[in-house]
Amino acid sequence: MSDAALPVDTKAQPRWLIYAGGGTAVAHLYFNSFSPLSELWTSLLHFGLLGCLVALTSPVREGAQAKYLRSANALLGGLTLLASIYLIAGEDAFYARGQNFTAADWTVSMIAVICALELARRSSGWVIPILSVIALTYTAWWGRYVGGVFQFPGLSWETVLYRATYGGDGMFGTVARISWSYVFMFILFGTFLLRSGASDVILALARAAAGRLIGGPGFVAVAASGLMGSVSGSAIGNTVSTGVVTIPLMKRAGFPARTAAGIEAASSTGGQLMPPVMGAGAFLMANYTGESYLTIISVAAIPALLYFLSVAFQVRIVARKENLTSADIDENTVSGIAWPVLLPLAVLVGLLIAGFTPTWSAGAATLATVVCSHFGPKPLKPGDVLITLAEASFTAASIGILLIAVGLVIMAVTTTGLGPTMSQMIIAWSGGNMLVTLALVALASLVLGLGLPVTAAYVVLAPLAAPALADLILNAQLMDALVSGTLSENARTILTLVVPEQSALLTSAMSAATAEQILAAVPTELRGTVIEQGLNASAVATALLTAHLIVFWLSQDSNVTPPVCLTAYAAAGLAGTKPLETGFAAWAYAKGLYIIPLVMALSPLIGGDATDVLEIAIFTAVALYALTAALHGHLEGTLPWSLRAVSLIIGGVLIWPHGVWAVNVIAVAVFAGLFALTRRNAA
Repeated sequence: MSDAALPVDTKAQPRWLIYAGGGTAVAHLYFNSFSPLSELWTSLLHFGLLGCLVALTSPVREGAQAKYLRSANALLGGLTLLASIYLIAGEDAFYARGQNFTAADWTVSMIAVICALELARRSSGWVIPILSVIALTYTAWWGRYVGGVFQFPGLSWETVLYRATYGGDGMFGTVARISWSYVFMFILFGTFLLRSGASDVILALARAAAGRLIGGPGFVAVAASGLMGSVSGSAIGNTVSTGVVTIPLMKRAGFPARTAAGIEAASSTGGQLMPPVMGAGAFLMANYTGESYLTIISVAAIPALLYFLSVAFQVRIVARKENLTSADIDENTVSGIAWPVLLPLAVLVGLLIAGFTPTWSAGAATLATVVCSHFGPKPLKPGDVLITLAEASFTAASIGILLIAVGLVIMAVTTTGLGPTMSQMIIAWSGGNMLVTLALVALASLVLGLGLPVTAAYVVLAPLAAPALADLILNAQLMDALVSGTLSENARTILTLVVPEQSALLTSAMSAATAEQILAAVPTELRGTVIEQGLNASAVATALLTAHLIVFWLSQDSNVTPPVCLTAYAAAGLAGTKPLETGFAAWAYAKGLYIIPLVMALSPLIGGDATDVLEIAIFTAVALYALTAALHGHLEGTLPWSLRAVSLIIGGVLIWPHGVWAVNVIAVAVFAGLFALTRRNAA
């Protein structure tokens, strides 16, 4: 499910448009299963079909229903489809004449770009169109007038339009392929799964697991959002689907309305962090890093669980602080749960583990959903299947068009070399300090999030910031290798040539200060070679994956950070609270969005040995609980300022990579003592 917008209401659409949406979904099933078409042609048809749906379901402006405006919608959809067909039909002739544009090529290419920008504006606002126009004009025109590192001599408009339409990094290149394959197929699977009654089962399961605990409805919200988010991949969709049940439950149990809405918004934000869907993030990340989809969802699972734990800890502390009791929740057993409707999730995971492609696995799991639905409360009949196919197409249309438009920005970044330049500037601004770099990336993601959905913010920010974060992670690992004396022989040879006066020290372990001095003397152009020779290929790949996960996590903050925080606003509507106040509450409950990326950057939580990852996860979980207690001034009972300081120190010790295992054990023991002390005092 897209995070760009709420799903289109199929009940409000004419029957012929439902058939069009269903046909679009069937076409994408064909594309991903049997189609002999090239990736470019498939991407163009994807653009044409989804563009028609967006044009026909999204008005020129809110409330616009005039007849001439509806005609304009039809014209926009028709131009989009015709432009796609022309580019397909004219590809061979275009290359046959040496890639020279005719008047028709000029006209159709410009129409395709303009249609993409207008459709993106309708589906997600003005930011992407404005960024795209800036990127295009920078590449072709005003980049030559910029001084310093950002100066770009410029390309001809013909070249720019060629790269935008036929190029592999333009509108119909890699990002479009991800959209019509992975993203569409998983949206289709998620839509069918939720239509089959999985949301009801998930809520019932969450109630059975946590409903009668103290603060139980809050735990239900966390558990339900985690389970629902693993399927929907949409923070707003998560909020409106689970919040309509969990927010009233929390209010009935005694949670203040603003607190209930904030907990639901923070929990739902985690939905885009939880595998297997992760919005569109997992698929985009696979493209950026070269790692398999299965690898990405496997390493993303534990950080996502830690995030939900961080929210659950706040639920527990708020419940104790407010002296809440367990709520009287009906259906608090698993006896009535229609388990078969969850079997498609097992089918999906099983096929992925067996080595089938993600798109094929999602298609098979969708078919399994239709079959299994007949063993649950909502069997999918032929009419339901058609409606669900249409819903999936309408949902995929907004994010598909958005990604295609973002392709213009990606094309400009790739063509001009802006990505490496920005990465070097981020490192320079931060002075090579990881904490400052993370703060800069978080600030940039928040600014982008003022006008972009989180997926688009990640797509724009990743090529600019992820390389800088990866370099800092690799530099830290290189430093550790120097300090421990485990640097490879090839890397030692290179460093001996660069700093011959330190050659004697390179044969053994050294102090951190000496290692830092040696690395500072390495020229920028040689640093990559030293890293490649000094660290294994797996470490380099893991660092890049870690960097992208960090950027993806930080891109989520616009969901809960005022003044935008659309997820919090959706929760406020359900709770009847003031939107901005709810936004600040959600932001407070979503602190894991900032703490866990820090843990990823400073430790081998991503890609480490299983034992190391488990150890880091346990210590991080305790750290999150300690930091939450310090934030609220409460654990099982009230924490005076002196003990809040102790709890804060415990959290810092457990997160910071000091490398002394015994210190972490002592910190955990002290926190256990705090827990026992406050529990006894509160008794």
